[in-house]
Amino acid sequence: MRSSSSELLLDQQAELRKKKLLELAKPRRPVKVKRTWRQRVWFYATAVLALTAMSAGSSLLFLVPLYVDPAISTLTHHFVDVPVTCVTTRREDLTGIFNCTWSSCREGCTSDMYKCTHIYVSPPPPTPPEESNFTEEAVLLVNIKGCGYPPDVTCGNFSEAFGYEGASFPCYYSRVNRSVVLSHYARDDQVAVIVHYFAIPFVLTVVTAVILCVMHCRCEDDGTRRHHHHHHHHMGLPDNSDCSISTRVDMLAPSHADGPDGPEGAESTRPL
Repeated sequence: MRSSSSELLLDQQAELRKKKLLELAKPRRPVKVKRTWRQRVWFYATAVLALTAMSAGSSLLFLVPLYVDPAISTLTHHFVDVPVTCVTTRREDLTGIFNCTWSSCREGCTSDMYKCTHIYVSPPPPTPPEESNFTEEAVLLVNIKGCGYPPDVTCGNFSEAFGYEGASFPCYYSRVNRSVVLSHYARDDQVAVIVHYFAIPFVLTVVTAVILCVMHCRCEDDGTRRHHHHHHHHMGLPDNSDCSISTRVDMLAPSHADGPDGPEGAESTRPL
């Protein structure tokens, strides 16, 4: 009698468990969630900030080597602010990768040089404090790197204007190395390049990243977590701070404390 009743209860539990599993396995139609205006603003603000951070950060990869690094190098050479008169002494048009380790002007800064132009000028005699750094002949460069991209740098016009012997023009020599001379120099332009091509993108990247972190990161210290755990324990509530997830099937399964047959099975095994 006892065995038949327990088997009947087990069959009922198995059927109930099977029904629950079938309900969970059924495909559910996606519920269309209607967002509030605050959620929409939050979503679009996140998208705009993320796009701004990625665009500004990636632009630094191209702007720093092409514009910022030459501008910083130009400032560190300490060129004179007042131009002096230079005279072209000679010009050399060379070919070959070993002969073209530098060039007075070339269009493009990444490719190897097989043709180059060397323009040498004679700077004016220095003032007495700079006599130790004086050279009778200096090299003329279109900028500190000797290269650039149109329309800022056009080597054809540069060679025609300064590349013939006896050409006289205003130039700017370096206080650090008197053998380097530029045809054009403006300190304010170099500072503007650093501000526009480095400072602004860098600040945008940092600010947008911080705002995104504040919007989406929730940080709690250990004291707050301990207080939260103690409050739940004191109130007799289950503490789910470990973020554990239990499935509905596990909730339906009988516990071991109730016996192998669950609560009903325990009742069925009691003596009549």
